[in-house]
Amino acid sequence: MESFEPYAVSLLRELQAVYTSGRTRSVEWRRKQLDALWRFLVEREPDILAALAADVGKPEHEAWFTEVSYLRHEISYALRHLEKWVRTRHVWTPLVYQPASSYVVPEPCGVVLVLSAWNYPMQLALAPVIAAIAAGNCLVLKPSEQAPVTSTLLATALPAYLDRDTVRVVEGGADVAATLVSQPFDHIFYTGSRDVGRKVLQAAAGHLVPVTLELGGKNPCIVDKGADPEVAARRIAWAKFINAGQTCIAPDYVLVHREIEALFLEALKVALQGMYGPDASLSPEYGRVSSCDAERMGALMEGCRIVTGGQVDTNSGYVDPTVLSGVSVASPVMREEIFGPLLPVIPFSSPQEAVTIAAEDPSPLALYLFPGSRQLEQYYMQHIRSGGVGINDLLFQAAIPSLPFGGIGHSGMGRYHGKAGFDIFSHERSVHKKGVFPENRLRYPPMGAFRFRLLQALFGLWK
Repeated sequence: MESFEPYAVSLLRELQAVYTSGRTRSVEWRRKQLDALWRFLVEREPDILAALAADVGKPEHEAWFTEVSYLRHEISYALRHLEKWVRTRHVWTPLVYQPASSYVVPEPCGVVLVLSAWNYPMQLALAPVIAAIAAGNCLVLKPSEQAPVTSTLLATALPAYLDRDTVRVVEGGADVAATLVSQPFDHIFYTGSRDVGRKVLQAAAGHLVPVTLELGGKNPCIVDKGADPEVAARRIAWAKFINAGQTCIAPDYVLVHREIEALFLEALKVALQGMYGPDASLSPEYGRVSSCDAERMGALMEGCRIVTGGQVDTNSGYVDPTVLSGVSVASPVMREEIFGPLLPVIPFSSPQEAVTIAAEDPSPLALYLFPGSRQLEQYYMQHIRSGGVGINDLLFQAAIPSLPFGGIGHSGMGRYHGKAGFDIFSHERSVHKKGVFPENRLRYPPMGAFRFRLLQALFGLWK
């Protein structure tokens, strides 16, 4: 860490000098960089897909839809709306302050730091980069060292596309990340675990650096008795086992009404066999986890009844898509975020019971509902807080650029995607402008009784 410290200090100073020059402020510069990112995604697509397969075992189609296509959609959305986002916004000025004008100017934060995660190593690295560039910032990107092939691809390929004086990619492990977050950046954006998120927040506090944290949690999925168990099972199985369950917004567990529990469990088995066949280890559609996580999955299954799946191979990182029953809130699998291909299913008898179980983790990143009625939909949304909500489907609330994405409480702070990403990397600068004439002398001392009553009347006009 000591040897990296001088480089980190020098790097930040260089980027601050470039930012101060004003190079990144023009819309033309921002468009040029976003266009270059688009070209990177198109021209280097085979390399990107190969890197994702090597790092996290992603099937090609899954990697394209969840990483490449997603990022291209974000870029396209930003390019279409950038002119509107950067506009000065005029706001109301009370009569007592007239004649004058008031307006808000969206300005870049300055030099920002992006620390990304390994489970979607291209998407989670470049989505905040897109937002930071759209907002006109210089930036440092530190990809996850747990996805080394993707990290190296970003470090070696991006300089050929982006303005290398304004966007830098730094590779390294936890020591490099710790050194970077101790520097006085103008904003830090971190995606990853809650434990590391706390450390990032503590380090940033030393320089009072604002932080965006995209973390995780135990996301509940509630299937009430009015829902269609087959439709719910198919959609839940798809969302849970994509990327082998290693998705921060995946349903962590399912709460299903007792009246349809048996139907739902059978529908899950049918759905999984339809997606991955009788042996998912032979399916090109199914991913893998690390050897360490495979071992952890095996331990989390203990004490549960296996409805389907259950096989673990720590050597290859293969874990069956597994459905568990006989689970209680005290079970090991319910005491931590699973982040893998295990799906506990817990029956409930009333909406109140479902809410009580979901409250074990009071701030999940996502809440999923198959409520069966508008009344229950509203009940669950009012009684369970979460970063986002999916109703009768899953994951897509994070794929739509016009929807802000982020957590609440322990699942994160701050929002991004689309305009929300532009805003998080911008400073809304408030401006009040007044002419030299005419001069209003009412505010100046001495303040007599008549002048005081007159000002009281004027200040009360907009109540």
